[in-house]
This record gives sequence, C-alpha cells and structure tokens, in this order.
Amino acid sequence: MTVTTSTINLPSPYGSCPFTPPPAYTAAAREAAVIRAVLPDGTACWLVTGYDEVRAVLADARFSADARTPGFPFLSAGQRELATAKPSFIRMDDPEHARLRRMVTKDFLVKRIEELRPGIQDIVDRAVDRMTEGRSSADLVADFALPIPSLVICLMLGVPYEDHELFQSLSRTLLDNRTTRPEAERAHAQLMGYLAELAERKRQHPGDDILSRLAAREDLTDQETASLGFLLLVTGHESTANMTAVSVLALLRRPDQAELLRRDSELARGAVDELLRHLTIIHLGLGRAATEAVRVGEVTVEVGEGVICMLSTANRDEQLFGAEPDLDLTRDARRHVAFGYGVHQCLGQTLARVELQIVLTTLLRRLPALRLVVPADQLTYNRDNIVYGLRELPVTW
Repeated sequence: MTVTTSTINLPSPYGSCPFTPPPAYTAAAREAAVIRAVLPDGTACWLVTGYDEVRAVLADARFSADARTPGFPFLSAGQRELATAKPSFIRMDDPEHARLRRMVTKDFLVKRIEELRPGIQDIVDRAVDRMTEGRSSADLVADFALPIPSLVICLMLGVPYEDHELFQSLSRTLLDNRTTRPEAERAHAQLMGYLAELAERKRQHPGDDILSRLAAREDLTDQETASLGFLLLVTGHESTANMTAVSVLALLRRPDQAELLRRDSELARGAVDELLRHLTIIHLGLGRAATEAVRVGEVTVEVGEGVICMLSTANRDEQLFGAEPDLDLTRDARRHVAFGYGVHQCLGQTLARVELQIVLTTLLRRLPALRLVVPADQLTYNRDNIVYGLRELPVTW
C-alpha cells in the first residue's frame, strides 16, 4: 500500500451493516495501511488499518500503551479520565505492566480455564433453564448474554453476584464515549471504592478466589489490588456479554452457518475464532503513542504522535482471510487480532473463547427454533461504547 494525503475524522459513522467497520475505515484500508486522522478534539493522529502494520505497532515497545504518554489518542474526555486517572496494567508499559500481569496470569492459563469447562457448562444450562421457564420469548442480552459472563467472573474474582447491577451500571458509564469527564470520575471512584472495600474484607476473611489472593500479597498496594480487580471485573463481563449477543445475531442472520455448528459441535473452536474475526467488537481500535520515531509501512510516526490500530479492518485483510467478506465458520481465522497482539494481548482470551464455545453450542442445541422477534434492522447498538454490542436482542423459540 502507498501513502495517502487523505485525512479521516474519528470516530467515523457506521454504514448499513452492523457487522462491518464504518465505510470510511474500510475505504481507508483499501487506500493505505496508515492514514492521517483527526480526533474529536482536533488533535491529529495516525489510523493504522493494515493487518501487518497493526501487528507491528502492537508488538513494538516504542509504541507506548501508557495513556499518560504525550500524544496518546483519545476519542472522548471520559475515555481519557478512565485511562489516566489510576491506570490498570493494560495502560502501563513494561516492566510495570509485566509485574502486575504476572500476578494474575496463572488464573487464566489454558489448563486452568479448561478445568472450568464443567462449571461454565452448568452456569450456561441453568441460564437457559431460567430464560425459558414458563415463557417463549426473552431479551437475550439481559436474560442470557450478560448474566453468564458476569456470574463466571464474579465466581473467579470472589465478587458477590448480588452486586452485579452496581458494577454493570458503572461499567456501562465508563465504557461509553459519551460519558463526560465528571461522570467518568464519579463512576471510576465508586467502582474502585467498592473493590477496595471488598479487598479489605477478603484480607480479613479470604476465600479461594483471585481477589483474596491479590489482597494477601505484600508486594501489592491497596490501589494496585483494586485496580487489578477493576480491570478483570469490567473486561471479564462486558466484552464476552457483547460478543455473545452479536454472535447469536450473526448466526440468526445466517441460518446455514448456525446449522453447521448445530450439527457439529466439534466446529465450535474454529467457529468462535471466525466470529471473533468477523465481528471484532473493539470497533474503535487500540491506541498507542510513539516514544521514538518509528517507520510503519510507508509512514514515519514521529515522537509524541498517537496511533489507533483498527483491529476490525486488520481482521478483514483479504490476503490473509480471503476476499469473501461473509461469515464462514469453516474459515481458518486463527491469526485474527480481535484480542490485540503483543505483550498486551487480552489476558482473558482463553476464558472468552471457552465461554463462547459453550454458550453458542448449548443455545443452538437446546433452542433449535430460536429466532428474532423483530426485524434485524430495528435492533439498536451500543455504537458509542468502547466495546461494540447490542442494547437488547428480543428472541423467541
């Protein structure tokens, strides 16, 4: 690809298809792998759309993930507050990032998550039972997609599930790009205060959970403990809940693909990777800031310039994934970057994969007549959120 003199305003409006990147991003990706962009506050940055270039940026330590780095790009004041107030380890660079990440890595290793499969299957089966008991329709978001990952991460962290309405509400505020700075400050302080108080209770009365183990560590401050809990709690339910709902919608819109998975549950692992690639719910990309001058594709990103890596366009690279844009559960999508790339790649990706595999195969098996209550074009989306998703998904069976 070549350098272009075009400039794109961020964020760009969506097109008619809910599963594809905004048309301006797709057009930019066809024109150049790196293009000039302008943030809502008028600040210039670079939009990285190419697969190889996205991976190069995310793997390069000269691009800082620390939101306090000069030039780091933000799409809203609320997002800036969330990222800079008291940053979690995903907003830190090594060695501090590595130090904190190591403290929770073992809880998300493949072997550990695979051991949780029976328990997650039980949670999913019970969720289907509750959703279908005495009725033939439901909102799949509120009644199924959201409760399951919330319950799973609550059990792992040691957070009382009866508090789910509180942390879900605060999470929605913090992930919404329309949230003002004062609103973000209040929501952040409330959730951090809740987790700090809970960590103190865990210190006095520990259980077999992540927060108890973190609270018992002498090499973690109270602030660091609460921050780790904050990150795991928010990301542990929001991303998977949204991915569940849009995955179900994608399968309902493609009954031929749903039937493939219904007939062959062994297809689930590859199918989930294809759904992750096809949907890429981090629609607004991942931000970084250059701490040195770095060549990316045909462009030199200077010190103090921000870049936004568009995972959605990278995941539609025709040379890697083929020119056919439609969902294909038999596609080899293992090299997608829906979870990011490099040292900051999503810690909970194995948990998310397992939850999605179980959720989708169970739902298709137990509710073979599952269908939408309203036309698909009447559904509404959380398009202003950091994590893309559906506001509701009315279904019947």
